[in-house]
Amino acid sequence: MDFRGTTFSSGRVCFDGATFSGGAVSFDGATFSNGALSFDSAVSFDDATFSGGAVSFNGATFSEGWVSFRGATFSGGVVLFDIATFSSGRVSFEGATFSDGWVSFDHAVFSSGGVVSFGGTTFSGNVVSFTGATGSIPPLQ
Repeated sequence: MDFRGTTFSSGRVCFDGATFSGGAVSFDGATFSNGALSFDSAVSFDDATFSGGAVSFNGATFSEGWVSFRGATFSGGVVLFDIATFSSGRVSFEGATFSDGWVSFDHAVFSSGGVVSFGGTTFSGNVVSFTGATGSIPPLQ
């Protein structure tokens, strides 16, 4: 699936319970913005499953809205948030599971106005990298 350069704004985009298996899913350069922190302006991947293949949010901008990966499962493969910008919005990985793969936030920018939460997230059998990331890097819990 190719969502490169797509702008998600002013409304709810829902991928709840979706399964992305094998192959590549790309959100490279996508923008998640333009809304209050409410369910009316949100992109949701709650309880979605990403297995094998690659999921890429490289260069994506997360601002002024809510993007949720609550309870999502990333199993095997690669998940990339390289050079992504997290500013003045909220991104939640609460309760997500990352297993047997690679998760990269290399060179990502975490601005003080944004919130990225990993509360209750499980990382097992994989590598998590924040090489070259700047700003307030969130704690992995």
